[in-house]
Amino acid sequence: MKRNRKSLDKLGAVSDYHGFRMHDFELDGCKCKIVEPKTPRPGKPWVWKAEFFEAFPGFELEMLARGFYLAFMSVGNTFGCPNAMKHFDVFYRELHENYGFAQHAILLGLSRGGLYIYNWGARNLDKLACVYGDNAVCDFKSWPAGRGTGIGSKNDWDKLIRDYEFKSEAEALAWPGNPVDNLRPFIKAGIPLVHTAGTDDTVVPSPENVDVLEKNYRGLGGNNLKVFRHPGGHHPHGLEDPAPLIEHILNVGIGLQS
Repeated sequence: MKRNRKSLDKLGAVSDYHGFRMHDFELDGCKCKIVEPKTPRPGKPWVWKAEFFEAFPGFELEMLARGFYLAFMSVGNTFGCPNAMKHFDVFYRELHENYGFAQHAILLGLSRGGLYIYNWGARNLDKLACVYGDNAVCDFKSWPAGRGTGIGSKNDWDKLIRDYEFKSEAEALAWPGNPVDNLRPFIKAGIPLVHTAGTDDTVVPSPENVDVLEKNYRGLGGNNLKVFRHPGGHHPHGLEDPAPLIEHILNVGIGLQS
């Protein structure tokens, strides 16, 4: 039985986002946004930005220009903890089942958003076109715990421990579920992983994050990871020219080769 799809026309409050039509609405107690491309591609492919919606949108704007929808759900500063990811489950179902968005989403994790996309993605492999981390946190022992060379953030670390419901800091530090530790599911499912990384990042240092992720990934036999390294610190995010990144994603992303 074919589902009756909802229309975006009357969804939420409508405003302008860099020349594109944006809808603000609430779902499952969370504030959400959908931005429409002017000329959508068939099948409603979409980019799901996990955190910091307004920040450094060069990649997203180019994807909108290429016909992709942009979606965002605010779950607060919750570091990809399990309870927050339940809201993501509701958001995905709403967009895919009720609004006809593509089955496979491009997950975009900027900075701490890396924890969101890997944590949700590992449990929803059949829903991923690819995972894209931008100066992404890949191990919370690096940030916010600050157990390496990075500056860390004590307030965020304390909140992360509460949000994950760890009984102690020691339990948090021993947790085996960081992105750097949880790569087998992505390799087995053939999910493309893409990262951009500033070589001088002192907030989320590459040697403690994407470099470890890449080493572990290669060590497990993974062959679908691409890292675009560029000069610069944690800010600004992304590539000055996102075209090479986008072309790579379009070439490898599941369901994007049409």
